Amino acid sequence: MRLKNKKRTNDIVWALTLLISILFIFIGNRIVSKDLDLFQESDSAAAKAEVVQVTGEQQKDYSLGGEVFKNRAIIFDCKILTGDRKGETVTVSQILDESYAPLKEIELGDKVIIYNYPSEEFETEWVFGDFARFNTIIWLALLFFILLIVLGGRKGINTILSLSLTCLAVFAVFIPSVLNGYNIYVTSLITCIYTIIMTLLLVNGLGKKTLATICGCVFGVIVSALLTIGMDGVLYMTGYVDEHSVYLHMMNIENPIDLKAVIFGAIVIGAMGAVMDVAMDIASSLYEIRQHMEDISFRKLVRSGLAIGRDIMGTMSNTLVLAYIGSSFSSVLLLITYTSSMTELMNREQIIAEILQALVGSTAILLTIPLTAVVCGVLYTKKQSNSENNMEETK
Repeated sequence: MRLKNKKRTNDIVWALTLLISILFIFIGNRIVSKDLDLFQESDSAAAKAEVVQVTGEQQKDYSLGGEVFKNRAIIFDCKILTGDRKGETVTVSQILDESYAPLKEIELGDKVIIYNYPSEEFETEWVFGDFARFNTIIWLALLFFILLIVLGGRKGINTILSLSLTCLAVFAVFIPSVLNGYNIYVTSLITCIYTIIMTLLLVNGLGKKTLATICGCVFGVIVSALLTIGMDGVLYMTGYVDEHSVYLHMMNIENPIDLKAVIFGAIVIGAMGAVMDVAMDIASSLYEIRQHMEDISFRKLVRSGLAIGRDIMGTMSNTLVLAYIGSSFSSVLLLITYTSSMTELMNREQIIAEILQALVGSTAILLTIPLTAVVCGVLYTKKQSNSENNMEETK
């Protein structure tokens, strides 16, 4: 009977978590998006289209830096698939400039993104923008979701649900709040805490394992936030790490976006993912140990957590560093090419920001491990009834 009550309680918690998450995203989006215009229509409005006929090719020469380059243009007809002009067939030019990276030439049946931007040079009203790639990447996402469900069962389904809600929270609440001038420091922490609690309650349900993980995650996020704010003061960061920062600043000159706060948000949210992973690893491992060794002491359980943590910290720190290097690899290559010395390179703000992200995230991981181990020791070594054990095992 008690087992059924516990299961019913967890079902209620799951439903409440889902309901509160939906309300948080819906109401949050309405609040932070007030008077904010996203994806505004312009004279060069984009549309998705399908190539129905390749009609010809044109070629023109131009000079650049004393060298002569060739501009080739593939002229083709395509049927518009989206927008007010859906179903209309228009003529488009795909410009293949040999001074830039080579593009795949248009072929019959290709799905493309086109812009209503007249080309006087090739006498077309529309120009090729890019290939429509999103529908293709959806197939990989579907494969990922199928694997989650097959291997994870109910937890796999809850993982997909929590991932979807996390993406909605970031793109529907956090990003609009940044663009609309809200305090990025506050909204970053709200987004992190919401994501942590929502994800763990949906995936693991209500229990000691979840509570221990939440404590470790929140602590890690606080550590990363304090470290970022502290280092910002001694590193004299401006937030102008690349050309995108300049564009962000120029969006609203009267009330510009706080670029230093943008760096803060990027670091804290990035660290949250790694911290959540580590805290969950420790909490789950120690929970399994406790399940199979009911008489284990607090001290031994914490020592086991620290031993597991030492194995995790090396690979997780590498993961963070390599992830940040990989995400900005092109920029790093360009900076190395146009920098006169290693001293100059290592003191550029863009490089410092990447190093800061890696170091803050790694430090948060290191400090999350012992705290999570101690919290697990306190929670798991308390007397636990068989019905509670069985309930957490079902989750």
